[in-house]
Amino acid sequence: MDIGVEISLYPLTERAAPLIHDFIEQLSARTELKVVPGSLGTQVYGEFEQVFTAVREAVRGTLEARQAASGRAAIVLKVLGPL
Repeated sequence: MDIGVEISLYPLTERAAPLIHDFIEQLSARTELKVVPGSLGTQVYGEFEQVFTAVREAVRGTLEARQAASGRAAIVLKVLGPL
């Protein structure tokens, strides 16, 4: 089943842009997915398991990096499906 997920990442820091770009690059490395960056969020399209595996890994990596820097991030997901 194909789905779409829109993700908005809000690193709670003044230097948010590099963290957001790294997050999008992690998702974009998945050639099996269609990744569409936007000004308010990034849309990820593909097969259910592949999308959620990629999202889980990107979210985990981002939160671990924020934890290591004694920081936090808010992440909002919206799921649309089946497509």
